[in-house]
Amino acid sequence: MHSAPGLVAILAYDGLCTFEFGIAIEVFALPRPEFDFPWYRHCVVAVDPGPLRALGGFVIHADAGYEALAEARTVIIPGWRNRDEPPPPALLSALRAAHGRGARLLSICSGAYVLAAAGLLDGQRATTHWRYSTDLAQRFPAIEVDPAVLYVDNGAVITSAGSSAGLDACLHLVERDFGAHVSNTVARRLVMAPQRSGGQAQFIAAPVAQAPRHDLAALLEWAREHLSEPLSVPQLAAKALMSERTFLRRFHEATGMAPKAWLQHARLAQARALLESTGLNTEQIAERCGFASVEGFRVAFRKAVGLAPSLYRGGFGQR
Repeated sequence: MHSAPGLVAILAYDGLCTFEFGIAIEVFALPRPEFDFPWYRHCVVAVDPGPLRALGGFVIHADAGYEALAEARTVIIPGWRNRDEPPPPALLSALRAAHGRGARLLSICSGAYVLAAAGLLDGQRATTHWRYSTDLAQRFPAIEVDPAVLYVDNGAVITSAGSSAGLDACLHLVERDFGAHVSNTVARRLVMAPQRSGGQAQFIAAPVAQAPRHDLAALLEWAREHLSEPLSVPQLAAKALMSERTFLRRFHEATGMAPKAWLQHARLAQARALLESTGLNTEQIAERCGFASVEGFRVAFRKAVGLAPSLYRGGFGQR
């Protein structure tokens, strides 16, 4: 039985970044009748006195003020209106207090500037949109800014890159609270692929292809259905009807990862699902997911998830 995940406070401010705000509402505020356990409670917290104008010409009506941050288990910072404008001191103080009592803080895109101004990223690794990463690092030299990844999870503080990477970070938090099966169910309702791992690359602008790209979707689906096999780059390239060199380039363009890293991520995702939904033992799961040895599986799983497979099953397996 899943425990209640608590209150999610979603910040709203004048000049609100609409898409980033919508991501938080979509993941944490929508009713989830498909689940028979308590979902997140949520409220919209006003950073500024009203009206709170959002990009696109509409106005947001907040549910509460800073006092709600004292109750929230999770605080979402959906971007920030201007990197050159310091956040209000009252907001920074409220965020420090929430962090101090154990709340999780998650920023999307330029929202990292708010956490940085509060001093909550000092001495930590963090990310933001690749366009802002150099500026963030220069303004806040105590932060180790990683411009290449989708999100960084430091436990109590999660920072994510531009816009859609916020969806991955939010789904990652859902997975922390409820497990991979639930986060994948939410992703399906969003009509998106399962949440990408934080280490995947941000999609920095590249020249438009002059010829139509070969569709790799069918290949990726085939690979997911054959994870128990020792899949190799030559085998995948042949299946895609490409040379290895072309395949490697196209694969990275499509997924942001090398084939080996993508396969490892897919195998671990399948392992989480099997640990949650079946009674297979560790050896059987390692074999079904294509790991060469059960010990190699345990090491890879612990490194990626932070728990041994048995402990993960204890926390997220079917009762």
